[in-house]
Amino acid sequence: MNAAPQTIYLSDYQPFGWIVEAVHLTFRLDPRATRVLSRIRFVPNPQGPRGKFFLHGEDIRLISARIDGQPVNPEITPQGLTCAVPDGAFTFEAEVEIAPAANTALEGLYMSKGMYCTQCEAEGFRKITFYPDRPDVMAPFRVRIEGEMPVLLSNGNPTGSGKGWAEWDDPWPKPAYLFALVAGDLTAHRDRFTTRSGRKVDLAVWVRPGDQDRCAYAMDALIRSMKWDEDTYGREYDLDVFNVVAVDDFNMGAMENKGLNIFNSKLVLASPETATDDDYARIEAVIAHEYFHNWTGNRITCRDWFQLCLKEGLTVFRDQQFSGDMRGAAVKRIEDVALLRARQFREDQGPLAHPVRPESFVEINNFYTATIYEKGAEVIGMLKRLVGDAGYAKALDLYFDRHDGDAATIEDWLKVFEDATGRDLTQFKRWYSQAGTPRLKVTDDWKDGTYTLHFEQENPPTPGQPVKEPKVLPIAVGLLNPNGDEVVPTTMLEMTEARQSFRFDGLAARPVPSILRGFSAPVVMERKASAQDQAFLLAHDTDPFNKWEAGRALARGMLAAMITDGAAPAADWLEALARVAGEDDLDPAFRALALRLPSDDDIAQMLVDRGTTPDPDAIFAARRRAGQALAGRLAPMLPGLIAALTDAGPFSADAGAAGRRALKGVALRLLARADGGAAARAAFAAAGNMTDSTAALSALLDIGQGQAELADFEAKWQANALVMDKWFTLQIAFAPPDLAPETTARLTALPSFDFRNPNRFRSVIGAMSGNHAGFHRADGAGYRVVADWLLKLDPLNPQTAARMSTAFETWRRYDAARQAQARAQLDRILSTPGLSRDLAEMAARLRAE
Repeated sequence: MNAAPQTIYLSDYQPFGWIVEAVHLTFRLDPRATRVLSRIRFVPNPQGPRGKFFLHGEDIRLISARIDGQPVNPEITPQGLTCAVPDGAFTFEAEVEIAPAANTALEGLYMSKGMYCTQCEAEGFRKITFYPDRPDVMAPFRVRIEGEMPVLLSNGNPTGSGKGWAEWDDPWPKPAYLFALVAGDLTAHRDRFTTRSGRKVDLAVWVRPGDQDRCAYAMDALIRSMKWDEDTYGREYDLDVFNVVAVDDFNMGAMENKGLNIFNSKLVLASPETATDDDYARIEAVIAHEYFHNWTGNRITCRDWFQLCLKEGLTVFRDQQFSGDMRGAAVKRIEDVALLRARQFREDQGPLAHPVRPESFVEINNFYTATIYEKGAEVIGMLKRLVGDAGYAKALDLYFDRHDGDAATIEDWLKVFEDATGRDLTQFKRWYSQAGTPRLKVTDDWKDGTYTLHFEQENPPTPGQPVKEPKVLPIAVGLLNPNGDEVVPTTMLEMTEARQSFRFDGLAARPVPSILRGFSAPVVMERKASAQDQAFLLAHDTDPFNKWEAGRALARGMLAAMITDGAAPAADWLEALARVAGEDDLDPAFRALALRLPSDDDIAQMLVDRGTTPDPDAIFAARRRAGQALAGRLAPMLPGLIAALTDAGPFSADAGAAGRRALKGVALRLLARADGGAAARAAFAAAGNMTDSTAALSALLDIGQGQAELADFEAKWQANALVMDKWFTLQIAFAPPDLAPETTARLTALPSFDFRNPNRFRSVIGAMSGNHAGFHRADGAGYRVVADWLLKLDPLNPQTAARMSTAFETWRRYDAARQAQARAQLDRILSTPGLSRDLAEMAARLRAE
């Protein structure tokens, strides 16, 4: 059982009192009783306090310990060990025993379907052996693995192997959270990459036998990532091998362990028959993300976990740049902002709001959040816009030169920008210290050829931060003439005050402004714009993001009127989208995004912003009516559009082909509402890839059909766990709200629902919480079914249970009756005996008044 929760504060940071010069580990693998022998060389740290010598260690049994060869008897606590040590340098040795097969939390060393694997970030290494498990303690590791498995892998370069053993040497100092070990019956998909300096790197993607035909895309993405990082950031790979391993049971997406990346199998395995275009894009992005960590996370890591955004925000920004270069920057930016708003904005607007760099935490696993990752990336993007491309490149070169081998801080990061560009970033630093999403209020006036934009920024209170100072906001603006011509190209305005105005002189006519182009700052913009202006920007704006944003704003305004005033779907919206659907010069991927309605959750927050309590049932009904109206308007053109988008040749995973399939899928779903599903049934029968198959199945489920197709899908794919995750998800995502909890109960009763597998758990419980009206059903059944499963999973896998509890983060938006139902479930969770530290912290934050 975990000890009483203890809050950790950034202000209490002190360096470790010793430097680790070298680590030698020997693993004697056994599912129930693995022995780990460690030999660690310590020397006093002149920069650190010389207090009690303490090594972290949890859920491990100490067999013996020695200092400089002499036996010692350390004091053991649930958190680790302490003992007296010499004043100077010394070698600490320990032998411990752990039970990988009993490790259901999937942290430390555990078993996944007979394979040994590790997950040590953030604090999993302390479940392997006694060690100063903190990111600022960096050391080279030498590892010997002894076991019966045919493949034995660890970090670094291989130095020797034989029957039943292998040795690895990682010469680059690293913190313990980057340690990795994999042992199993695996087969490799191999390739080679030659760096620009001539180093030949052996590449391997390791999978279970039978999966090797689904590795080619991951390997291709890896090679493109390595080349892109050389070309764009000047970063070369620094070992002789780079291994990727696919693991079926994994709490996260992937892990950047030095030279041995461990991946959730869904982010490695892909073939046209089993993976959708979204899967391909995600594999490409995550392969790149973990590889890019080699420099932004491994060679330069974070001093403490409060600096997590330094490695994650920067690396997310880098993988977004890469994906934009691979798949089209305009569509990628729209997708990134849609994700930011769906995940991070709601986090910022609720009880879980926290700064990009938090000041405190109880359980660090609970801070792997959208704020750290996605908002952290937005902060990097703003910094790049403010200093320009050349200033950004100069600062990054200085960062790598100055801090290679360091455990760095946000202060270190900002200092290189100040030194490289001469800018004072004191005010900009507030983006790291202040929680919440700024609200940008915009008004304008026009007089005698001068157009003036007036901005006011408001930084709303968040938990623990009632009052905030203004931030630096880069605001990209363009101006269009009434005839659609752009008269002022994109101009970057820099707002530093609470209120600020900017003038544009010498204009012949009052312009239509295009504000916040490219979503230049992560804010909520409030501006009264007419439906005519929004339709005008959708038709004429030269900025792709704002073109899409105008259509979204038009839809949101219409849906608000439908919900609050009983209005009908607006004719101007229908005509505007008809023009987009038929505009063949537009990127099909853009058209697919433009034709999608705002989500239920997005509409709910919009209503809150307008002072209205959202009714999930009314939102669901309004979206159905709007979708039906759009289907009716587009029905004459949809069959021809679908036919034109159908590729007759072999499958391609490239962005162009994926965009065509995306638009085809949107069109098919609309057509199903007009033709009763006839085209979708035919498309399902003819589908030659998973994207087309799931698009057709979704179209049928959306209109209450598709049961025969669901049965066919299950019969075909029941042996493929990753594909079956889609089968589970689709049924709940498209379940009518009044049946979603019951659908969840039915699916969780199936033998194939293994709730111990994080992917399967997320495919069902994540889908249930994502069914907006179903989760927020008035009788509380949605809240109950999710709470039931969180409590069932928590004793086995606290990390996944805690992360899934964010389903409750918006419960205060809704009416008093729904709030009472949600509050009751949070209280039930908090009153459960033996609740994990992870879930207890999350539930308490969610429940806080």
